Amino acid sequence: HSEAPSLRPVTPVSKTDIMAAFTVGMSAAASRTLSFKSRAGSKQLRAAKPVMRAAVRAKPARADLDPDNISVLVAGGSGVAMDVVRQLKDAGTWVTVFQRKEDDRAEIEKMGAFLSKGDALDTATVKKAYDMVEEYDAVVSTIGGTPADPKADSEGNINLIEAAVAKGKEQGRMPKFVLVTSIGTGDSQGAPPPQVYEALKPVLVEKVKAEDKLKELAEANGMEFCIVRPGGLKSEPATGTGVLTEDVNICGAIHRADVASLVVKCVLKDSANGKVLSCVDKEQLFDQPAFEEFAL
Repeated sequence: HSEAPSLRPVTPVSKTDIMAAFTVGMSAAASRTLSFKSRAGSKQLRAAKPVMRAAVRAKPARADLDPDNISVLVAGGSGVAMDVVRQLKDAGTWVTVFQRKEDDRAEIEKMGAFLSKGDALDTATVKKAYDMVEEYDAVVSTIGGTPADPKADSEGNINLIEAAVAKGKEQGRMPKFVLVTSIGTGDSQGAPPPQVYEALKPVLVEKVKAEDKLKELAEANGMEFCIVRPGGLKSEPATGTGVLTEDVNICGAIHRADVASLVVKCVLKDSANGKVLSCVDKEQLFDQPAFEEFAL
């Protein structure tokens, strides 16, 4: 479980920087697609590790996941989602990637991950992604749209959440669902500067619907979940200073690779279950004197 929260000082950044980071993050999210993939040989790969699969089933219902002994579906495009895929594969995880495009196919297959091409707004392709692997231990979605077309933020994610519940019933245990949304969603509405919130409002309103549906279905079906809300996204290399907090007033920027590292921790760590966590770089914060870090 998490350690006692620590108080972190803040390095403020300008409203202009925050707006730029959120805008870049959104435009990247827009170009991102959903995708999951599993190859036809996935069941044979599973069969090659029967003892390890049995060990997973023998674990208590609430326990940290072993990255070398799980299968994870990652839905999202070339940004945070692909960083999550890289880090999970480095840890030995079976990974299926669900994306609308095939731009990353070569890298995905070289890593030994599976690509399932499809659109989260198309329930048939969502089901295909879930059917490609016999069992999933966790699902990660970073899917999002744009202020001009935000349907993926709600409908796309809800399709993935509902399909995860169906998969859980089919396989006899619910996969953990980690949903990546954004600071400014739900009870963090007051965190971004007003002009940032207004610019992204069409998207943020739709993300609330996905968060609420995840909480509802998780409660009704005994499914573990975690919601991660990053600040403005940057594409520079990881800084290692990304942190999580339950403070809904925090706002700032964070690099995609750092978001991915924290998302992977949320997938694996039992202490993240049921949490809604803002995700920022503690060296790139806006207008916040101090906050309590949520340590995994």
